[in-house]
Amino acid sequence: MKLLALFCLLASLAAAQTQVIMLGSGSPNADPDRSGPAEAVLVNGHAYLVDAGVGIVRRAAAAARMGYPELRAARLDRVFITHLHTDHTLGYPDLIFTPWVLGRRRPLQAWGPRGLQAMTNDLLAAWRKDIAIRTLGLEHSNLTGYHVAVHEIMPGEVYHDANVTVTAFLVHHGNWDYAFGYKFVTADRTIVFSGDTSPVESVVKECDGCDLLFHEVYNRRGIELHNPKALPYYASFHTDAQQLARIATAAHPKLLVLYHQLFEGLPESDLLQQIRAGYKGPFVSSRDLDVY
Repeated sequence: MKLLALFCLLASLAAAQTQVIMLGSGSPNADPDRSGPAEAVLVNGHAYLVDAGVGIVRRAAAAARMGYPELRAARLDRVFITHLHTDHTLGYPDLIFTPWVLGRRRPLQAWGPRGLQAMTNDLLAAWRKDIAIRTLGLEHSNLTGYHVAVHEIMPGEVYHDANVTVTAFLVHHGNWDYAFGYKFVTADRTIVFSGDTSPVESVVKECDGCDLLFHEVYNRRGIELHNPKALPYYASFHTDAQQLARIATAAHPKLLVLYHQLFEGLPESDLLQQIRAGYKGPFVSSRDLDVY
């Protein structure tokens, strides 16, 4: 009965007007089956990206081939960055330049924490020769699509249009001065992304029965077995399975989606068993190109 209920829930979510496509369910680990952290919220033919991990543009192209044309490269023009760790931003230069090379004329709009502007300036400087060759040479690339309008944000509403309202909220990710989660509210759904974080009450508050809660997770048992000296780091930067079970119980989303999963040398099933032991609501472990 539990499997049937989950199937029915997933079917109803798939029929929703607003959808989320997992463009990258991975982490810093070089897993060839999981691209770097990146998600796309799709509303009324528009795409709103969250984070820019390795492989984001190619995973978006794969999703476009699946039947989501709003994820064609030339249409990728909005991204919300949770924090500036490399695994969440190594695809950022790809997102700046590749869609431009493939025809995007609008500047990329990028929201994120303090430091995003400096990162963007450095990336544009690093590829200034490429920009010159493409715009002044035989390619005759447009002069606008590689530009980036950076919005360095603080907690609160950071974006609003006819499709969606986006709110940023603080989370705790180790030594980072600013790390954010995001809440997307559309006409038919409320979606919360935790970003990378240790357990925080802000996730519970922002979800509070939301349709989808995307939350990072790691397997503490794997750390205890294979690298116990790293436990203080993980405790400060991430959320373990038992902690996530308590968060989800308090937040009571319609569906909990695990992402940025850190299995730490143990099978995925071990992580899922730990969550199942402490959380009675529906949940799934995401993979690249899953649709919710």
